[in-house]
Amino acid sequence: MRALVIAPQPFFSPRGTPFSVYYRTMVEAQLGLKIDLLTYGQGQDVDLPGVRIIRIPRFKFLGPVRVGPSWLKLFLNVFLLSWTVALLVRNRYDVVHAHEESVFFARYLRPIFRFKLIYDMHSSLPQQLTNFSFTRSRLLIGLFGWFESVALEKSDAVITICPELAEYAEPRMPDPSRHFLIENSIFDEVRLKSPEDAVPPTPDPAATPPGRALVVYAGTFEAYQGLELLIRAFSAAHARRPEAFLLLVGGNSGQIERLRALANARGLQGHCHFTGRVPQALAQWYARKAAVQTSPRITGSNTPLKIYEQLASGIPLLATRIPSHTQVVDDRVCFLVEPSERAMAEGLEAALTDTARREQVVAAARELYRRRYSREVYEQKMQSLIESVT
Repeated sequence: MRALVIAPQPFFSPRGTPFSVYYRTMVEAQLGLKIDLLTYGQGQDVDLPGVRIIRIPRFKFLGPVRVGPSWLKLFLNVFLLSWTVALLVRNRYDVVHAHEESVFFARYLRPIFRFKLIYDMHSSLPQQLTNFSFTRSRLLIGLFGWFESVALEKSDAVITICPELAEYAEPRMPDPSRHFLIENSIFDEVRLKSPEDAVPPTPDPAATPPGRALVVYAGTFEAYQGLELLIRAFSAAHARRPEAFLLLVGGNSGQIERLRALANARGLQGHCHFTGRVPQALAQWYARKAAVQTSPRITGSNTPLKIYEQLASGIPLLATRIPSHTQVVDDRVCFLVEPSERAMAEGLEAALTDTARREQVVAAARELYRRRYSREVYEQKMQSLIESVT
């Protein structure tokens, strides 16, 4: 079976692009699909056997493609549409696997070229417009909502990545049996094609000072991630646990400057370090050095991809009690706290010092991952998806 995968993102970009496209495509190829993957010009080439990567022009002068909605993405998606039509004219595809907003145009090409359409719904796109402060226009948000509803109605199969998104999507589908909840729960190392890109980056010694208990956050620095709350809570916890050290991995220069000012105002000079954006392998290396890993999100309903790796890591996780987290984790598998400064500070102190609870949480987290989110479970779900469209 031949498939066209459409990925409106810089594939592959370990400094900000979601990893879900890589893992979905990798497993689809391992299950026997012959795949053409159409994506943006930006990104690094990866080694994916059975996958041919096709890129639109890079347009480097327009700057990098950032996470979330943007006018640049809208511009690039015009070219993505043109390349999609050209590929469909030249090739016979049994399946088109459209990630995120690419389903908006793939849905209209489906009856013309007679392929089965898989909609990979990473999030609710109307919600993204507000979460990333892209627009407050009710007209634009409503238009995206209509596009999304039509895509859910007309696709042959729909993938959602977390229970709350599944609950949002299923009532909008005429046939809920076409829905597949497939969490982004595997985290194999990404294999880059260029040897120079694959050289492991050197860790910053200042990020892991000896004798300190690392409290680690790794991810984007968008407002919804709750990093201001984490810094304030850590400063309170640090007053009682002076051996603790806060390591923040990610962010651009403007975001880091703003958060560093907050950390300094809280007296955390010498007790907090910002690495900036780093490749996946280095972020994972820092995470493995943690005494406590954190996910301090304050809003949102999509489960962070990193949660699954954190569950399997053998390192205690502190997370906020919001839908992003509670649809996957509970008090048995992590230190779950209210998104407030006091609650998070107390949770950090407990996660650093309560040895018995730490051991219980780690054991339960690993068992949960093995039972519900392991690679074996992921592959079984992907196999069921492929069988549904063949």
